[in-house]
Amino acid sequence: MSDRYTYRVTWSEEDAEYVGLCLEFPLLSWLAPRPEDAFAGIRQVVEEAMRDMQSAGEAVPEPLSTRPYSGRILLRVPPEMHRELVTQAAEEGVSLNRLLNARLS
Repeated sequence: MSDRYTYRVTWSEEDAEYVGLCLEFPLLSWLAPRPEDAFAGIRQVVEEAMRDMQSAGEAVPEPLSTRPYSGRILLRVPPEMHRELVTQAAEEGVSLNRLLNARLS
């Protein structure tokens, strides 16, 4: 199941090595001189963490890739911004939803 998690490998200037990360396990990381090794290392650390959590009866994080998403986002903005966005949508002849979708894509 660890192959369904969201992994990232990036360069760490501070450590002068590549760092492997997993979004669902933000406290875990793995440093290595090559990106391939950082990726393999973080996957191994996640596997071990999952086994430890399962052994302790703890809930293992659900992968972002398997979570259901409704497609709805509730967003709070200042009233002035809301007014401005509604005005822009009206000027463009589109709904506020369509305007925001276009801006986000």
